[in-house]
Amino acid sequence: MITQNSGSLSFFTPESVEGADARFFDAGISAGFPSPADDFKEQRLSLDEELVKNREATFYARVSGQSMIGAGLEDNDLLVIDRSLEPSNNKIAVCFLDGEFTVKRLRVSDGEVWLQPENPNYPIINITADNNFLIWGIVTNVIKKV
Repeated sequence: MITQNSGSLSFFTPESVEGADARFFDAGISAGFPSPADDFKEQRLSLDEELVKNREATFYARVSGQSMIGAGLEDNDLLVIDRSLEPSNNKIAVCFLDGEFTVKRLRVSDGEVWLQPENPNYPIINITADNNFLIWGIVTNVIKKV
């Protein structure tokens, strides 16, 4: 795994390892009442195949901060970011803004762009021509520790 530290985010590129798939039980795990486990099927599951659609354009980065907790992105979560996806309204994006990386929800309306935090304690950022701004990639998944 290649690591690059940039501001408050550390970026990682996916490394595919032969035989690194995990056991997968395709019976479904009940989050309600227990279900019989008599007929579960064991298969193999590759997290790369599940989470990474475009290997060359996919990066991982750790969340730092609390501005996106309402979207389920918490401090130290691992984001899966695809740089090949087109940014659009309501997507969660990693953006480069005035020399720093940030993750926010994109709001696009009438030719204007806003970066919307998912925590009321943080301000909405209106992007203007004065900003050094780049949408770096779109968040596709989040990996959490429990």
